[in-house]
Amino acid sequence: MTRNDIGSGPPGQPDQPQPGERDAWLEVSGRKQRRRRVVLADSKGRGRAMRTIIELEEQTSVGEKLVRDLINQQLRTAFALGVSTLLFLCLLPALFLWVPALSDIQVVGVRLPWIILALLPFPLLYAIGFWFRRTAERHERDFVNMVDR
Repeated sequence: MTRNDIGSGPPGQPDQPQPGERDAWLEVSGRKQRRRRVVLADSKGRGRAMRTIIELEEQTSVGEKLVRDLINQQLRTAFALGVSTLLFLCLLPALFLWVPALSDIQVVGVRLPWIILALLPFPLLYAIGFWFRRTAERHERDFVNMVDR
């Protein structure tokens, strides 16, 4: 190993640029760069939103009302979907009782009521759960948008 392989400066010091390299570096660093404006926070309308957020965090009467309205909206949706699902599933056996011709139909050797009662509830419950989740997320998104206004 020679001294040129290690570096031209003393140990622990960065290498000094050669005269040609120094001039190129000064030309690049001497150029004026455009100034950039950096905005860390938007100051427009944050006072009202901050006041609402503080009311929610401190659980004032206004904050409690906002949260209570969100919960009531979620419960209303849940009960409506739950009652309609229960009503539909309970009316299926009654339909087979009132229309006996449906009970006589056979598909692959199995009567139609058994197939419907065994297979229909699963995709139905999945679809209703998916619909409820989307509705609940929409309610929460509306709540957050109202708070951020």
